Amino acid sequence: MIRGQLIMAGMTGLTTLSRRFSRRRLLSLAGAAAAGVTATRGLQLDLYAWEQRQEDLWSTAADILRRIKAPVFPARDFLVTAHGAKGDGVFDSGPAIRAAIDACHAAGGGRVVVPAGRFLTGAIRLRSNVNLHVQQGGTIAFRHEADAYPIVLTRFEGVELMNYSPFVYALDETNVGLTGAGTLDGQSDPTHWWDWRGAGPARDARQTPARTRLIQMSADNVPVERRVFGPGGYLRPNFIQPYRCQNVLIEGLSIVNSPMWEVHPVLCSNVVVRGLRINSHGPNNDGCDPESCRDVLIEQCTFDTGDDCIALKSGRNEDGRRINKPIENVVIRDCDMKDGHGGVVIGSEISGGARNIFAEKCRMDSPELDRALRFKNNAARGGLVERVAMRDVTVGQVAEAVVACDFFYEEGRNGGYKPVLRNVEVRNVTSKKSKHAFLLRGFAESPITDIRVIDCRFDGVESPDILEGVKDLVLTNVTVNGTRRDERISR
Repeated sequence: MIRGQLIMAGMTGLTTLSRRFSRRRLLSLAGAAAAGVTATRGLQLDLYAWEQRQEDLWSTAADILRRIKAPVFPARDFLVTAHGAKGDGVFDSGPAIRAAIDACHAAGGGRVVVPAGRFLTGAIRLRSNVNLHVQQGGTIAFRHEADAYPIVLTRFEGVELMNYSPFVYALDETNVGLTGAGTLDGQSDPTHWWDWRGAGPARDARQTPARTRLIQMSADNVPVERRVFGPGGYLRPNFIQPYRCQNVLIEGLSIVNSPMWEVHPVLCSNVVVRGLRINSHGPNNDGCDPESCRDVLIEQCTFDTGDDCIALKSGRNEDGRRINKPIENVVIRDCDMKDGHGGVVIGSEISGGARNIFAEKCRMDSPELDRALRFKNNAARGGLVERVAMRDVTVGQVAEAVVACDFFYEEGRNGGYKPVLRNVEVRNVTSKKSKHAFLLRGFAESPITDIRVIDCRFDGVESPDILEGVKDLVLTNVTVNGTRRDERISR
């Protein structure tokens, strides 16, 4: 009798969930309810939680990949040298590059071709249906002078403002390309751009006043058009930033010497980042930071960076909550991560949340790479991060931990917004050397929840796990230093 009541209760729950789940998943749940739920006094079936655990997250990744399509451009070429550009590394080719882009756009689109040579320029602004293509042997070198970068709508560390244009920028465009086998050289070094961030004990000395003022403006809800920075602010521009664009392709290029974040799509949809070779070791030199974007593919890239290789973001603090756009539906595959703070990272500017994040078939290896999969958040950021999966990743060595999450990052508990991390699956990941296998630090009142690690092997682990504020870390066929672990951990 009790079993029958439980089955009926389960079926009632299924009825209420029928609008949320597919028929296939509902039938699966019905079978589970009927096939042997153990009866205990007062038992209630949490069917939604059960379904979340059972669902194959990677079926969502397949759906994402079916949607993402790289833009196709008309078969017309516009050579920048035909508009007056000179590849001698001295002449300012900026006006000629802009003229070629405008002509291509006016003709209905095509390729703007940069041939072999070194072409000096200031900010480049892309237009709809234009693919800026840098051929093998071609280099676009960006000027040191700040006045070569006009004031535009942009983001600095997750906060909207009016500031120096990114080196390559697009706003509200459709079908945008930046491709080729050539090189983009930001020409940043300790005396150009990087010194705005500083180094050593006073590393923030030049940018700190403006950065602090910007964050306070966001907290005070100052309109973005009044958050005007630029001269005297020392807030570095990003390298490549399509902003509120649809159908973006960034492919094949070498990117070196960036002022800060290298590839930073913001509020974009249908983005393909493919085959890039990024080598830039300045401060905050993240490789690829999609922010508040939807449907993103990052594949076949090599990252050798001064900060995170890939960092997924959705806005900082009040600005992230004001805009309220998550980073969602991201597939990362077949990439190589060398130096960097983290291989695949979510945060810390994550106030808008993150969901449906997938990483597979990547290779990570460097004593200067700190973590393979990293989450960073705090009570000032908040935000819900869920449905994250990593599989088939090979790690040679990382300096700190294979899987890391830190809710105590920067502001830590100082804030009123609860960070949430749940429903994470790590499968078939191997590592040969790390300090820890897991370093997970959540809050007791908001624990890191439902982390599933399956069929993984971690060798050369020097120290025990650090686990704090964790609920349901489930290890299945996980081998650490030769010892198999099958356990459920809550601390």
